[in-house]
Amino acid sequence: MAASPEDHIGDRDLATWHSRFGRWLAQSAVGQRSPWVAANWVILLTLIVGAMTTVLLTAAGAEVYDAVMEQDEVATLDRPVLNAMLGLRSPGLDTAVTWFTHLGGDVGMPILTGLTVLALCLWWRSWSPAALVLVAAAGSLLMTVAGKQLVGRARPPRIDAVPPFESSASFPSGHTLNSTVIAAVLAYIILRRVRHVWSRACVVLGALAWAVAMGLSRVYLGHHWLTDVMAAWALGLAWVAVVVTAHRLYLTVHRARATSGTPP
Repeated sequence: MAASPEDHIGDRDLATWHSRFGRWLAQSAVGQRSPWVAANWVILLTLIVGAMTTVLLTAAGAEVYDAVMEQDEVATLDRPVLNAMLGLRSPGLDTAVTWFTHLGGDVGMPILTGLTVLALCLWWRSWSPAALVLVAAAGSLLMTVAGKQLVGRARPPRIDAVPPFESSASFPSGHTLNSTVIAAVLAYIILRRVRHVWSRACVVLGALAWAVAMGLSRVYLGHHWLTDVMAAWALGLAWVAVVVTAHRLYLTVHRARATSGTPP
């Protein structure tokens, strides 16, 4: 059975694994006798690896934060950057950035994501975009909640923040983490359908610009320290790597079953 064009990003076959670890994962998934077991093995892998990634990376972030605070090194990075942002502020820019950052909030982000995913599902007549985004969003939310509970870092002083103020813990930046995950996963989904190099470049640059702008907007408004945002970028990309790996395993199992004549 020929590979589907949707199994590729450019010339890269998503169901072909080049690393030794990747080949081991693929062989483990395909080697299951039952198609149901194979498919659910992939889902189980996502949950296990995702949970481990969440705990380990969030705990590591907490340790790094504690070490930084003990050495008072936060003043060498976070405070100067916030001071620089204070110098850029103006009433008009404050309003514009506030409106923009609301797009990545508890209301704006679900609405934008839902409309985008619905459009993709109807356009391509497939529910796979919805499944991928739901898994990615669930992990992102878990990482945000766990990080805030584990670290409990205070936000920048309110005197340096643009209202409306927020009261939850500062680490990591939930706006940044969720925006990074959703943008990256949507980019991955769209890249599987885009054939031209310049189109793929636009998709990647658009996702990157969204994640970077959302993170910097949080620092500009004084709602987060820069290190909160940097940690959110790192955690978000790590989780996206887990989701993409799980989806590639699904594609691998699906192709192997189709090739062997077993219903996928």
